Amino acid sequence: MNASTTISHLSNKIANPEHSRFIFDDQLEAAFFYMQPEPRPCFTTQLLSELEQFQKIVSEHISLDISRKLDPRYKYTVMASNIPDVFNLGGDLNLFLDHIKRGNRDALQKYAVACINAGYKMCTSLDLPLTTIALIQGSAQGGGFEAALSCNTIIAEKGSLMGFPEVLFNLFPGMGAYSYLRQRVNSVLAENIILSGKIYCAEELHKLGIVDVIAEPGQGKQALREYIRRSNRKSNANALIRHTRNKYNQVTYEELHDITSMWVDCALSVGEREIKTIDRLIRAQNRKMQAAPQATQQEEA
Repeated sequence: MNASTTISHLSNKIANPEHSRFIFDDQLEAAFFYMQPEPRPCFTTQLLSELEQFQKIVSEHISLDISRKLDPRYKYTVMASNIPDVFNLGGDLNLFLDHIKRGNRDALQKYAVACINAGYKMCTSLDLPLTTIALIQGSAQGGGFEAALSCNTIIAEKGSLMGFPEVLFNLFPGMGAYSYLRQRVNSVLAENIILSGKIYCAEELHKLGIVDVIAEPGQGKQALREYIRRSNRKSNANALIRHTRNKYNQVTYEELHDITSMWVDCALSVGEREIKTIDRLIRAQNRKMQAAPQATQQEEA
């Protein structure tokens, strides 16, 4: 198998993804999930479905290796973006708006549960000897920041912007933000970050201990490679720390589900002013994508 292969070489049972790209790097022992959703860089239902497929493939391969008493071929998963200067801008606001206007609680709940299912798997390392990594090279806001926080390790380039703007439309990030932040900082700081609506730069979050590795602009992939090399030299220690955090500083699925249910109730109660704010944000995201360079094809780490 080549050092870097696409999904088609690994499984003919899964359809080729449309809103993402799967790259499997045997040399780095890492599986990459590159996001490239359309028409906006957000968590579309299609992107969530493809992330679920990706997690399933990785889990099947590692589990098969373990059952055969082989060293797992993948020790890392990396969530990154194929869209220049954007990691992910969060939930699908257009979908939110449609469900809110229709009062469709079941559909909104279904979307929210799909989000926490994906995040919980990243947080718990798919219940495998695996380190999950977010590589941020641009904006990660709302659910995009939540997705990064769900990973075991966050690597971010200087100048990348992260935060939770949901307070602008009288909502809160309900798919794990508080729970994942609480693993990294105290609860008071977690609440302040969420309620302030402030957009932080990667350097600030690194000082707070939220971003684990800081890289120079354009050097995120190199920082990732160096992180993996360092981690491989301390594999036993890293495995123990990951196990300890998952067991004694854990985020439970029940917690995520309870908060998500409250988020759905809150979303369905927003007023006309908040709906107009959401609509403005959708238009701003559309303009950003129209002005942005085309997505790049990431063939190697």
